[in-house]
Amino acid sequence: DGGLIQREDGVACVVVEQEPHLIEAESLYLSLLARADLSPAPEEPEAWQRLADIRAWLDRFGLDADRPLQGLSGGERKRAALALAFALKPDLLLLDEPTNHLDLAAIRVLEESMERVSTSIVITHDRHFLDRVVNRIVELERGILRSYPGRFADYLRLRADQWAAEDQAQRRFDRFWAEEEAWIRQGVEARRKRNQGRVKRLEALRDAREARRQRVGQVQMRLDSGERSGTQVLECTGLSYQTPSGRILVRSLDWVLMRGDRVALIGPNGIGKSTLIRLALGQIKPSAGQVRQGTQWQLAYFDQMREQLDEERTVAQTISPGSDWIELAGKRMHVMSYLGDFLFSPRRAQSPVKTLSGGERNRLLLARLFARPANLLILDEPTNDLDLETLELLESSLQQYEGSVLLVSHDRAFMDAVATQTLVALGDGAWREYPGGYSDWIDQGGQWPIEKRAGDEGALATTIATPLADNDEQATKLRRKLSYKEQRELEAIPNRIDSLESDQAKLQASMASADYYRQGSAQMRLDHARLEQIEHELISLLERWETLQAIDPR
Repeated sequence: DGGLIQREDGVACVVVEQEPHLIEAESLYLSLLARADLSPAPEEPEAWQRLADIRAWLDRFGLDADRPLQGLSGGERKRAALALAFALKPDLLLLDEPTNHLDLAAIRVLEESMERVSTSIVITHDRHFLDRVVNRIVELERGILRSYPGRFADYLRLRADQWAAEDQAQRRFDRFWAEEEAWIRQGVEARRKRNQGRVKRLEALRDAREARRQRVGQVQMRLDSGERSGTQVLECTGLSYQTPSGRILVRSLDWVLMRGDRVALIGPNGIGKSTLIRLALGQIKPSAGQVRQGTQWQLAYFDQMREQLDEERTVAQTISPGSDWIELAGKRMHVMSYLGDFLFSPRRAQSPVKTLSGGERNRLLLARLFARPANLLILDEPTNDLDLETLELLESSLQQYEGSVLLVSHDRAFMDAVATQTLVALGDGAWREYPGGYSDWIDQGGQWPIEKRAGDEGALATTIATPLADNDEQATKLRRKLSYKEQRELEAIPNRIDSLESDQAKLQASMASADYYRQGSAQMRLDHARLEQIEHELISLLERWETLQAIDPR
């Protein structure tokens, strides 16, 4: 609408879109040549080197250059477009959400490759990627661009300082505005006419105050964990799964999901994370072993493919079919008000799902997910297309959530913020649990060596360097049988945890009652001390349970 954009002559620029379009051709390699407008048989010697570079970069991203274009997944198409972009060696590289659809191994290749680019502009909500790659962050808020030097951590610090300064300035502004409003009300008509400059200044102050009120909204999330589940939410015993083609995705898995656990599944695309979730839900039968689901399950499932959404229904109908009301944490709420918490205006709430953007679809899935009580959340790539503020709010909500969470995500910062454990695919059907989030797993020796798996459509594989048989042998050496006393202790821990959690719930309910503060300060101090003691004892019991399970997990 206005302004000027200046471009330097001769700057070679390459764009990788959020959903790259590949031109139909006999092979992936020929499709990329067509995308770059390159001839497969050039006359110039340097052009032949560029063709060789394209093949080399495809190999680096784990893709077969001569494979057919049909059947490529979204992640493979993104990797192909990125490989072409790096092979072309542009002066300026423009990337729109480059980590979307990529697994952690491919993201690592992308991060290392970014070091070879002289200048780039990246749109991304991947905070870990921002911290590793960029040296300046430009924020667009309410039509205003602000530039912050440094990486994402520096941006957060500088933005917090700026907000503190703005808050002080706004308080001074509000005092000044109040004084001017008082003056205009007290002044007589003659005084107003003599002070037209001051009147106009007041009008400008009113406009500025109104603009402040019209800030971009922020998503509001309320998670209702519903009825308490059993202590053991999910138990896998000797669980194995083999595909019809003979590939083993899960081999002899013994694993327990406890109430309150938030477990992130880590592994490359195609390794079997979604299969493991389907096994846990009973949607497919295991080849061997069993899955036992705990008592009083209330499940909510976030599907990364968004298959739960009916394209023809409106946003409001998706949340509450046949009713204008929903019940949330025991309170009735109008569906329009609820959708407003997720930044859907009343008009947008009446729009069909098929008109929504990717970010809106994800917000709608989150709104639907949290519209009913659940004590078990299964989240399959919940962070795709979410802005930073919504991501941080989702993290905060999940940290306070009292139920259990099983999540699949390639957002490393999200896993660090939410996960209490990680369950990592080691390859060849082996899985291993680690305490903590993604960074904790890396600190404990987790790694992402990358190799191409034969027969796996060129997917980037991540495998631990030692063979599976060696891992099993080492694990066997480390294990020993529990003593009789330790076995009795292990069996008693779940009952003791249940008893403590029951005492904790009763005490918290008593402290939340309206009459609680009439008991006097002495009783209140005793109650707070007892609550703290229960929390410490619960932590100790859980740590002891994990220790005993690690000795002999059978």
